[in-house]
Amino acid sequence: MKDAFGSPQSLLILGGTSEIALATARRLTARRTRTVWLAGRPSSALETAASGLRELGADVRTVAFDALDSGSHESALAPVFAEGDIDMVLLAFGVLGDQARDENEPGAAVRVAQTNYTGAVSAGLICAKALQAQGHGSLVVLSSVAGERARRANFIYGSSKAGLDAFTQGLGDALHGTGVHVMVVRPGFVRSRMTAGLPEAPLATTPEAVATAIEVGLRRRSETVWVPGSLRLVMSALRHAPRAVVRRLPV
Repeated sequence: MKDAFGSPQSLLILGGTSEIALATARRLTARRTRTVWLAGRPSSALETAASGLRELGADVRTVAFDALDSGSHESALAPVFAEGDIDMVLLAFGVLGDQARDENEPGAAVRVAQTNYTGAVSAGLICAKALQAQGHGSLVVLSSVAGERARRANFIYGSSKAGLDAFTQGLGDALHGTGVHVMVVRPGFVRSRMTAGLPEAPLATTPEAVATAIEVGLRRRSETVWVPGSLRLVMSALRHAPRAVVRRLPV
């Protein structure tokens, strides 16, 4: 198996400019990964990301991919798998949105849901089918602790991640025993472009720390990874707290 012991030789990133995904690609390229596909909307940022990985010695290719255009996902991704086996798919696209604006602009809220959930369901199923046809590979999906409990401050984003998280867990169950490993990653607040300007939450982390956790999770064949690990207990307490209590929390 090419991706034995969680060390993929080939990597497909859906959301090719994601800071977490690129940190993961750099870490894996320093180990064993030699071929990287970056899927995303054509842009200078995507080309810059590809150039950076090439400088590390990876064979990097870009593919036009739009999370919102689910009708094009099959035609966009099929040629990638036709080129050869993909050992790992990292589904890393998503948008945070603006809670205050999105509450008053339903169209903007729908865009968050379509990107984070609908687009991910489409791309996730297409990649899962291709990995199953190979008989091996890992599908790693970036979720969020925000999906553990709907909170006043970000319930639109959180609800989309809750759906994604449930979908990924179910997909993992469906693929159990097929040779395909599915792993959901639940980071807390990540210091990145997406969260720039927002008040930093407790237990904040970095793209590099998430990348490290992903690599460890791959080696262990984990099904769920929390970053940092202590958030598992924190979110468990929050998930089971009475709604009357949660409403009074500054979250």
